[in-house]
Amino acid sequence: MEKVNADSFKERFLSLHPKLYRVAFALVENKAEAEDILQDAYCKLWNKREELTEIQNPEAFSVTLIKNLCLDFLRSARANRSEEQIESVQPVYESTPDRELETANELETVKELIERLPENQRRVLKLRGFDDCSMEEIEEITGLSAVNVRTLLSRARKAIREQYTKITILYER
Repeated sequence: MEKVNADSFKERFLSLHPKLYRVAFALVENKAEAEDILQDAYCKLWNKREELTEIQNPEAFSVTLIKNLCLDFLRSARANRSEEQIESVQPVYESTPDRELETANELETVKELIERLPENQRRVLKLRGFDDCSMEEIEEITGLSAVNVRTLLSRARKAIREQYTKITILYER
């Protein structure tokens, strides 16, 4: 096994930092926890640096390590936290109390519909729509193929659209 120095380690693994952070943040949805997980990953990589010289694809290896550490975290007692509320983006329009109440009700309805989706559809929809992950990043985070990701997104959007239409039709009656 060849000797790994700090410079070669940095070149091989630290250059992946932005991508690894995005993956960790997308999975744990918490900035501080994502940073802690990344730090743990770098420590594990550094401690095993002599064995990592044979790794052909450091990026894939690192993304897998991050995914596994995130899953361990999410299963742990530290992960018992309430889910963060989805921040709403306020549209530009003339605001009135009635319109604000209507918008708040619509947003709450959509949030409820999202939460009713099957777990895999909800997760892919949140990664794409709220975390602004690319399709490739979603594939890496979830381990799903591009076709599966597109199918889940399509089904999730269709289900929300259909359910929202039903609710609004019932409300208008």
